[in-house]
Amino acid sequence: MDYSSKISRQVAAVPRSGIRDFFDLVQGRNDVISLGVGEPDYAAPWHIREAAIYSLERGQTSYTANLGLMSLRRKIADYAGGFFGVDYDPGCEVLVTVGVSEALDLALRSLLNPGDEVVYHEPCYVSYMPGAVMAHGIPVPVATSKEDGFSLKPDALAAALTPRSRVLILNFPTNPTGGVVTEEDLVGIGRLCVEHDLIVISDEIYSELRYDAGKHVSIASLPGMRERTILLHGFSKAFAMTGFRLGYACAPAPLTEAMMKIHQYSMLCAPITSQAAALEALENGAAAVERMRASYHERRDFVVQRFNEIGVDCHSPGGAFYVFPDVRALGLSSQKFAMGLLDTEGVAAVPGDAFGPSGEGFLRCCYATAFDQLKEAMVRIERYVGTLG
Repeated sequence: MDYSSKISRQVAAVPRSGIRDFFDLVQGRNDVISLGVGEPDYAAPWHIREAAIYSLERGQTSYTANLGLMSLRRKIADYAGGFFGVDYDPGCEVLVTVGVSEALDLALRSLLNPGDEVVYHEPCYVSYMPGAVMAHGIPVPVATSKEDGFSLKPDALAAALTPRSRVLILNFPTNPTGGVVTEEDLVGIGRLCVEHDLIVISDEIYSELRYDAGKHVSIASLPGMRERTILLHGFSKAFAMTGFRLGYACAPAPLTEAMMKIHQYSMLCAPITSQAAALEALENGAAAVERMRASYHERRDFVVQRFNEIGVDCHSPGGAFYVFPDVRALGLSSQKFAMGLLDTEGVAAVPGDAFGPSGEGFLRCCYATAFDQLKEAMVRIERYVGTLG
């Protein structure tokens, strides 16, 4: 049977993840130091795991409300008010999801009609373009540059907007670059969103992981932006809870209701065990988050210094736990550099073009890796760079 005619055009048009393709090559090798998977090297703090265990011991194995446990939604609303500076009604403006990935999918599917344009800054997380396509939207990437710290500039955004622009996706701090945005630029971006009547999907999953003197500012907190912003956040990165698969969306009630309609027919609800763990994380996890953030800060400084010492230009990212060194001067494409590094030195990093065409010539390295492994990885990278002469 010819299955090509049986598969949705939207799905057929979506490429496989460049990250997954690359790491299929790593499977089965035990000599590899991985700087590739965007995941903390920490286990979730014990008190969070214990809360999950205790919920099972108490027999909490049922469904929850579609929106999520009310106790968790109240705590999320409290957290959003304190950390992001935006107040939400836990009764109708908070939706607990199966990871932030589900929240992104719900937001796109609830907003887009065929032919609507989705604008996003690039290099970017690998799901933004496919998510737009599978929701029948048209992806419109806006390239960012190393010279601007991979931040989105209002002028660049303005040049990309058309009468068909409907949604803007923001992700600061950014995966894969660690880029951040200034409050001044965020104000300018917000002004454009109002002028062009855009809805913003703001993916702020790395917001706790800011370094130096930078303070995270959510676009939802700016004047006139709460009403047109879907704020996405979760527990995977700052709380080291990737396997719990728990995220949330905060948005005005009509937008939350639209997302909930899809959620109730697809996922129904997020797992109750993960919700119990998330409640504990918000109540008692701040100290652990700060310890992990401080450790990532130290690792960032080490990795940036080492790349620059060995002659690979690497900007210092303002957040997240990735560096995005520039390998263009070494005469190899991102793919060839990454494959050579893996084959000769056993270090896995993700080619920059996996994050869009504007990532070509760069390499994503995740420094949420044990310090001894980072040190050895940099020794191997230096040795490999030395062979390129």
